[in-house]
Amino acid sequence: MAHQGFFQRQANARRNTTLLVVLFLAAVILITLGVCLVGYLVTRSETSGLAFHHWLLSQHGAMTAAAVVLLIVLGSLVRWLDLAGGGERVANMVGAREIAPDTGDAEERKLRNIVEEMAIASGVTVPRLYVMDQETGINAFVAGYTPGEAVMVVTHGALTHLTRDELQGVVGHEFSHILNGDMRLNVRLIAILAGILMLGQIGGFMLRAGFYRSHSSRTSRDGRGQAILGLIGLALLVIGYIGVFFGRLIQAAVSRQRETLADASSVQFTRNPEGIAGALFKIGLKGGYLDTTSHASDMNHMCFGESARMKLSSLLASHPPVEDRIHAIQPGMLARLRSRLRDTEASLDLSSGRGAPHAANASGFAGTQYSTEKPAAGFSGSVGTVTRAGEDYAIALLAQIPQTFRNLLYTRAGAVQLCYALLIHTLPRNEQDDALAQITRHPLLSPQRDILDKFLPALESQGTAIRFPALELAMPALRKLDPEERNRLHTAVRQLIGADRKVTLFELAMSSFLKRHLTPESARVVPVRYRNYKAVLPALKCLMSLQARAGARIGDEAENLYREAMAGFASGEEAGTLQTRVSLKELQQALTILNQLSPLLKPAIIDAAGHCVTHDGRVDVTEYEMMRLVADQLDCPMPPLPA
Repeated sequence: MAHQGFFQRQANARRNTTLLVVLFLAAVILITLGVCLVGYLVTRSETSGLAFHHWLLSQHGAMTAAAVVLLIVLGSLVRWLDLAGGGERVANMVGAREIAPDTGDAEERKLRNIVEEMAIASGVTVPRLYVMDQETGINAFVAGYTPGEAVMVVTHGALTHLTRDELQGVVGHEFSHILNGDMRLNVRLIAILAGILMLGQIGGFMLRAGFYRSHSSRTSRDGRGQAILGLIGLALLVIGYIGVFFGRLIQAAVSRQRETLADASSVQFTRNPEGIAGALFKIGLKGGYLDTTSHASDMNHMCFGESARMKLSSLLASHPPVEDRIHAIQPGMLARLRSRLRDTEASLDLSSGRGAPHAANASGFAGTQYSTEKPAAGFSGSVGTVTRAGEDYAIALLAQIPQTFRNLLYTRAGAVQLCYALLIHTLPRNEQDDALAQITRHPLLSPQRDILDKFLPALESQGTAIRFPALELAMPALRKLDPEERNRLHTAVRQLIGADRKVTLFELAMSSFLKRHLTPESARVVPVRYRNYKAVLPALKCLMSLQARAGARIGDEAENLYREAMAGFASGEEAGTLQTRVSLKELQQALTILNQLSPLLKPAIIDAAGHCVTHDGRVDVTEYEMMRLVADQLDCPMPPLPA
């Protein structure tokens, strides 16, 4: 079924991470054996000669092996900890500048508009945007451990050389990496390669030091000693870079498949094959190499196109050849793109003699166009997709939002006041004032009536459908709050929710959304702890009780609806009876547990919850917001419900 694609790719991403660890351990073992062999040859003598396998078990062999393993693991661990800051740390590592949400630059505004449209249409929070100002090549990447803290980085060349359609194709490609869980794998690859590379770096240092000192040494004995040191360094350098070679092979093998999938997803998201094909064509003409950062080779597997020049590119390249990617998008597209620029470009040879278009047959996509059809019906079927209706809805919604309203969302103060406005806009003025009076005074977080009065009329006129999209647009600004300010915001939100001593479905959804995306846990990867429903039955009972009560129009229907929803997970007495009350705390605990299920078990939960809200044959905005809450808490981005 179509909807299995997203969940299967999530499961595959987790398996790829495990595979990388296994391959990393294999590389460590091989490199350790290589270094031990060098140590064995250096220390071996005629009087104390041992067979290599006996030497390995000796004190010298064990110490050598332990030292090598420690160095490699330490190198990876240091880089792993360095990248604990997630996407923001990676962006800073390559010297990218964050694009201000309220930027006045036309090219940067174009990028932000495209990203916001794609975010709303896919149900993903808007990523923070960065630009590499000094890079004239055409390239982009996303980084982060979770979609909630993702950043998107583009080069200045991508902003200036690409048309809006081409830039949209690139953004769609990068959103695929966000949705499919590729970012986490990409960041971990950087750390793994760093450990393997460390041994080669130590060898290079020893090589330079040994031969430099041997030339300046005054005695022949010292000179020989330094020469031996240099030779050992040379051996370590060779062994280290053999490890890097195989690391690049792993990097390329994992990345090529995912890049092909991301190209296909971009066509599905944008419904415009010429957009991404045109961007790839321009990369073939102008290049996408990152020349201003020393991390270009480390980032190669993360980028839209090749970011580093390397030898044996046909073997070590992280991306299929450009012409193969274009041909896979649509056969004949490359010839059309060449003919358009034939009069203005002297040479249009993208491949530099490598690979004819028919080579794309190896990818399995040649001869077929990517589907742009709407995915299979059903709530889980919409997860991780962008449909025509969803994108049209996002474009129309953004066009309807007043510019003043939208500009305020890009500031910290405006984003905070939006949270308050969303919770009080249905109350009479005097009750609004009473609720706001409960919030503790704070320079940034205190209620500001001048800003609230700009939000409230728009929320009334635009209707309930604008609530979650507006909150998603405000997320980049909310993420700029420091930890203490985030805690205070959570407290203020709880105070406003409790002001009338009742909790609506929207208040429940909004509170959970903010907690999910603005706490330290939001950047942490949720491990898989459960691989069957039996282990999480109490959490399922809690969630389905709430969904059944929300979907039933008559009290007696709720019990039957609950049993229908639970039928796929338990039967008879195991399913239990409907819970008469579900608190916010209980719901959050239940969703936290359910998020630790294997990705392949989550579609049934989303569809069972969807069965409850569609029980009466229609889905109103509040019910759909509840569905989006469930999906969001399960790390399953769900597009909005088109009006």
